[in-house]
Amino acid sequence: MADCLFCKIAAKQIPASIVHEDADLVAFKDIAPQAPVHVLIVPRVHIESLNALDECHGALMGRIIVVAAKLARDLGLAEGGYRLVTNCGPDAGQTVFHLHTHLLGGTPLSGRMG
Repeated sequence: MADCLFCKIAAKQIPASIVHEDADLVAFKDIAPQAPVHVLIVPRVHIESLNALDECHGALMGRIIVVAAKLARDLGLAEGGYRLVTNCGPDAGQTVFHLHTHLLGGTPLSGRMG
């Protein structure tokens, strides 16, 4: 999508602090971190949100989780713990309408989720 910020980052048209990239995904440091470690994991293909997913995206979503776990280990978060968040829609706080998952950690996270 021509005007999508995350598509431009994935295409390296906009610089970012990339911590992982492969054929399907790019992961980069958030420019407004909400925790000491805050990485966004983004599919290279433009998908607006979780609501746009269907059966053909199952493997891609699995890759996001696997890459998040690897990054958590690589970034020293695995032992203490980390949080993965994927917001869907404006009421949930999604501000960039390209599917992305936040990897947060490096400190005890507030807002107990269960």
